[in-house]
Amino acid sequence: MIEPRDCLVPCAGSVLVGRHARHELSVRPMTWLTPITLRGVHAALVPLQAEHEAALADAVRDGELWELWYTTVPSPQTMRAEIARCLGLQAAGSMLPFTVLDAGGTPVGMTTYMNVDAVHKRVEIGSTWYGARVQRTALNTECKRMLLAHAFEVLDCIAVEFRTHRLNVASRRAIERLGAQLDGILRAHQRAANGTLRDTAVYSITAAEWPTVKANLDWQLARPR
Repeated sequence: MIEPRDCLVPCAGSVLVGRHARHELSVRPMTWLTPITLRGVHAALVPLQAEHEAALADAVRDGELWELWYTTVPSPQTMRAEIARCLGLQAAGSMLPFTVLDAGGTPVGMTTYMNVDAVHKRVEIGSTWYGARVQRTALNTECKRMLLAHAFEVLDCIAVEFRTHRLNVASRRAIERLGAQLDGILRAHQRAANGTLRDTAVYSITAAEWPTVKANLDWQLARPR
């Protein structure tokens, strides 16, 4: 189990975000994106650390997500390299990676702010994966709610983006349930590991849309399941 208070930099204080999450803010800003812990009822997001490798390798075995040809999810064998890649991008200021914990503090996945545009204040929420047992639960909704709240209410983003393979129907439906709008399809955008060309579906939520999206996410989290 990983304690949600773990940070890459010292943390101080907590503030409520709606009624679902708390933020622990660093006292030493490093860049526009400072490592932070976000806590909710169903999940917590803690700064990714190299020490999380074994727990995340166990989590990704639940569902063998790396076998899905239209996703890019690390296998247990490549988890160390994926963590190193994410931490390298964090050091360069273009990513802020998190380990996702369930309500009991067990690592169940990863997510990031990525493709960071600090000048125009835009980020993408991506490189997200969860073990099978927590998929289609309140955990994902709450994680996105916490990340969106931090992006719009603390980082003052003008927009938050989501991208996924055009054929990843489950991911597209999940993004649309958040309230994101389809901006368009980038055709032949990238080459996948199996050599096929990936069409990328691009979605976003703007700052003006955030109050309505937030109200809907709060309703989703509050309703009986």
